[in-house]
Amino acid sequence: MGLVEEISAMRGGSGHAGRLLGEFRRTALLVPLSTDDDGGLMTGWRGGVRWIYAFTDEDSLARFAHARGAGHREWEYLAILGARLVDAVIPAVDGPTGVAVDVADEDGSMLFPPVVGIVPDACAVDAEPDVAEAV
Repeated sequence: MGLVEEISAMRGGSGHAGRLLGEFRRTALLVPLSTDDDGGLMTGWRGGVRWIYAFTDEDSLARFAHARGAGHREWEYLAILGARLVDAVIPAVDGPTGVAVDVADEDGSMLFPPVVGIVPDACAVDAEPDVAEAV
């Protein structure tokens, strides 16, 4: 199964968290670049967490662009493995950061929050203090 199918299974109650996370880590995701001067990845804030927007395909990204009223312009994006996002990008970001996949797809979206088992322990909001400091 691919990531979209794993998300569907999880949302339908028949998924397995380990398979979902494994597929997320193996999938090349499309991450739009920010239109700000910083040129970084496009993110949003919700609940005190910075969420990196990531999409499973160009159609999902296009739905997101359309929902933001910006479907008329071309969106630049980076293709990056989910594993690289959580293992390399998130540790470089200040503050709690997770990944929001296909956020414009009401029945197909999934959040990968900054918790132990998803992001490195040093970046996880639920890590034991001595574990996070040891990394």
